[in-house]
Amino acid sequence: MYPRTDDATFDMDYYCSKHMPMLADALGDACLGWGASSVAAGSWQAIGWCNVESQAAFDAAMSEHGAAIMGDVPNYTNVAPELVIGTIAHPS
Repeated sequence: MYPRTDDATFDMDYYCSKHMPMLADALGDACLGWGASSVAAGSWQAIGWCNVESQAAFDAAMSEHGAAIMGDVPNYTNVAPELVIGTIAHPS
């Protein structure tokens, strides 16, 4: 989740075409899908999500590729993302 601030910038095209595919590639087969949304109003300007088969798979991918993934953030925004981890209560 990317907070909305007075000077925040966010390049959704880059995020969807480069950053999120990089994350999905790092997760490999453990990535069950991902998406992104611009937020029209409120505290957040954008939200990205990735469904991962397990916390262990996410942790392993971030351990190996986390520096590159987080290092890419300045390529599409000038704000720090807030990572939220949870369990899907009702999958569709």
